[in-house]
Amino acid sequence: SPPAMWSGLFTHLTKSWNNFKGLDPGYVTWMDLMAKHGYRTQTYGKLDYTSGHHSVSNRVEAWTRDVDFLLRQEGRPMVNLTGDRKHVRVMAADWQTTDKAVSWIKEEAANLSQPFVLYLGLNLPHPYPSPYAGENFGSSTFLTSPYWLEKVTYEAIKIPKWSSLSEMHPVDYYSSYTKNCTGEFTKQEVINIRAFYYAMCAETDAMLGEIISALGDTGLLEKTMVVFTADHGELAMEHRQFYKMSMYEGSSHIPLLVMGPGVTQQQQIPDVVSLVDLYPTMLAIARIPVPQNLSGYSLIPLLRGKAENKVSPRPSWVLSEFHGCNVNSSTYMLRSGRWKYITYSDGRSVLPQLFDLSEDPDELTNIALKFPGMVHALDKVLRSIVNYPEISSSVQEYNKRQFISWKQSLGQNYSNVIANLRWHQDWLKEPKKYEAAIEKWL
Repeated sequence: SPPAMWSGLFTHLTKSWNNFKGLDPGYVTWMDLMAKHGYRTQTYGKLDYTSGHHSVSNRVEAWTRDVDFLLRQEGRPMVNLTGDRKHVRVMAADWQTTDKAVSWIKEEAANLSQPFVLYLGLNLPHPYPSPYAGENFGSSTFLTSPYWLEKVTYEAIKIPKWSSLSEMHPVDYYSSYTKNCTGEFTKQEVINIRAFYYAMCAETDAMLGEIISALGDTGLLEKTMVVFTADHGELAMEHRQFYKMSMYEGSSHIPLLVMGPGVTQQQQIPDVVSLVDLYPTMLAIARIPVPQNLSGYSLIPLLRGKAENKVSPRPSWVLSEFHGCNVNSSTYMLRSGRWKYITYSDGRSVLPQLFDLSEDPDELTNIALKFPGMVHALDKVLRSIVNYPEISSSVQEYNKRQFISWKQSLGQNYSNVIANLRWHQDWLKEPKKYEAAIEKWL
């Protein structure tokens, strides 16, 4: 998540529980430290790591995920083709942000006497808001133009296998339902959603190209490190879901591309690494001493292509955790080599999942019951990093506290406001039933 990238700390340490609750003021980011050590810093676009962002609906959905009800929170995923073969700048806002960054490189960075760090945050590739589903529905429209769609090879698109709804893991079922994906989808709809997502990736790629060209034109490229990464992936109809908020590869496995001086070219590094590793990596590039308490480790030894010496501090696992909306319990994922272990809540009330990614790259077969020894070993490692039953229960308490104070702040307006959040299409059919479910939870 963005808070993990900016703070270098696991989510349970910063308590960035959902899209609204990010980093509290006072966290020192790697960019703050670089500024303090003489770097000229510049940010453009989406930052998304401090508290207070995202809609009221987003907050309330995260707080009420422990309530015993199922309500669709997102618009049904769909595609929308706009413009013609000459329409290049589909995501106009991202292009404007990219133009600003390009101008800054050419007019400012090229003439600096001090080193610089530039951060450019893009929205793409991310589904767009869904106006067809009512103003406060989520972002479920995959939008592109013929210019980008023509770059996608339809024949190469894999159609994901879906389990039947009755066989789904209960958390997956909740996610699929709240994401409005439990209805019927034709094969062509699924292919199109995936194709449009790839077209949106191509458009994003072109923005990165503009930045690299600007560095080339100003003679800065050979002395500048370029890092490209993301805060989440996109399921694009894998596991009968779109969007993110999941520990499946489509959502949790993200790009990390690095080029620059001292980086071995054309190498693919098989090691699992994490967004928390970016903080110590940025400091290592700038030769700034790394604070002691960070959750991650510098990627520099891996990037230089040297066989790491025997005393490498880097663990053999990565941790991911999620506590927000569209998933009805806190989720923890430990990835170690070929194994992915996912556990929920207190580890007992919801069945864990174990996948062997070398045998089952599409994560279709949960083998947790077949390999209890492996589950036990991975769970022990996970508990040594985070006391997850305790964290889950403190998130549950936080959700309840936040909801109660929000409810009190609305007074007489509560019934009307809660009925008209993103789930209004379902809620308004039986408002009394859903209000009662919330009272029971409280």
